[in-house]
Amino acid sequence: MKPIWIIDDDRSIRWVFEKALARENLAFKTFASASEALAALETSVPQVVVSDIRMPGGSGLELLETLRERYPNLPVIIMTAYSDLESAVAAFQGGAFEYLPKPFDVDHAVDLIRRALDESLRQNDVTEAPDTVPEIIGQAPAMQEVFRAVGRLAQSQATVLINGESGTGKELVARALHRHSQRASKPFIAINTASIPKDLLESELFGHERGAFTGAQAMRRGRFEQADGGTLFLDEIGDMPPDLQTRLLRVLSDGHFYRVGGHQPMQANVRVITATHQDLEKRVKQGLFREDLFHRLNVIRLRLPPLRERREDIPALVSHFLKKSATELGVETKRLTDDAIKYLASRDWPGNVRQLENVCHWVTVMAPGVIVDTKGLPPELRDEDNETDWDDWTKALERETESRLKRGESAILDDLNRKFERALIMRALAHTGGRRIEASQLLGMGRNTLTRKIQELGLEVDVAKEK
Repeated sequence: MKPIWIIDDDRSIRWVFEKALARENLAFKTFASASEALAALETSVPQVVVSDIRMPGGSGLELLETLRERYPNLPVIIMTAYSDLESAVAAFQGGAFEYLPKPFDVDHAVDLIRRALDESLRQNDVTEAPDTVPEIIGQAPAMQEVFRAVGRLAQSQATVLINGESGTGKELVARALHRHSQRASKPFIAINTASIPKDLLESELFGHERGAFTGAQAMRRGRFEQADGGTLFLDEIGDMPPDLQTRLLRVLSDGHFYRVGGHQPMQANVRVITATHQDLEKRVKQGLFREDLFHRLNVIRLRLPPLRERREDIPALVSHFLKKSATELGVETKRLTDDAIKYLASRDWPGNVRQLENVCHWVTVMAPGVIVDTKGLPPELRDEDNETDWDDWTKALERETESRLKRGESAILDDLNRKFERALIMRALAHTGGRRIEASQLLGMGRNTLTRKIQELGLEVDVAKEK
């Protein structure tokens, strides 16, 4: 591993880093100016650079600019005693790995350097693949089933109904079905039937003739005509008004329709893909959706799993969305710590992939630093957690059980029961100040039972400490 370079005109700062890095057995070199470091750069390259921002004979920002040009993957930590907004913005716009204001905690600085080292070594080990973005990201078994279904349906003309919660990516799957079909060279037209007022939806789908209604100044082709030869994707089909359900059924039955105000039958060669987050069978029973239309749409059904059923995909999705947001905004890509990734993976994501993408965009715009930990995530995520902590333990228990089952462990119940009982007893005793009779009553067990469990679980020492 190459050495860490420390660049600061303050001798005491260099001395602090020398002692701290030597204690950590990390190789280092120190420089009193940016010009010295640039001269040394002609013959050697560092693994990580820590540089002051204001020094005689060249600033840290100028050094950062040179390093970014020559070694774009080299992490540079900028430190300064001038903790002002302008310096921070300039450092990050220049591509700094992190921003370290003075005075700093030495342990925090070393931890920051170690994170930069990890990133630098990872960059060295990984050869960047061509920048090709997969259509849909997913390694989870449930998503692999979706991919297989898309592959099988590639040459089919069958009508497809996609079921999935809001934000699971139903339109992405519809586009994939179109892109891999024989209709790929023809139009893909998407329309959200729930977002268009009932009075306009009929004209939107089937078009209208000139003068068909007030404001119809010219003939307009509808979505069915626009999608001729291609694919028409109708999202949120469960919200379609009953009279339009009847017209849609007629089109699916014989391929004919009329423009609003028209008398000439029109025909369009269109493959229809529909999607809904609702239970259509339930809506049929409630009389809100035509049963014959349901059966016409439900030729092939694809179910998209919610994000909570594919938690293993969250790291890849986060990486993709952070890169996407950074590209759109023209800034450096943020990176989440392992703890932040684990935190995101532990959530239930009611808004699914769309909600995760929004969080990544927020992080790109708002989170301080290039490396973002749990504290740098949107505050509303933590606020939601505070509101739902009361049942989080059951979800954590489910995840722990699933993890142990996958690892092939045995006697899971006994081990988790011991942990469960230990936590209950210790909290109850802490609440009662060590009074066992009161704790046993609160827990709903006899005092002798509580005493026996304290002995079995080896809590005697812990209880004594609590007292």
